[in-house]
Amino acid sequence: MRVRHPAHPEWGEGQIQSVVQDRVTVNFEHMGKVLINAQHVALDVLD
Repeated sequence: MRVRHPAHPEWGEGQIQSVVQDRVTVNFEHMGKVLINAQHVALDVLD
């Protein structure tokens, strides 16, 4: 699934690598892999 971080658009598009409970690992174009707590950040899903 392709996503974008609403607070960090400069990171570019990201691809979800894994989801474990509320932890989502996303590989962003310009930031690399980032671990995100889905309880605190609602990622924007791209079509």
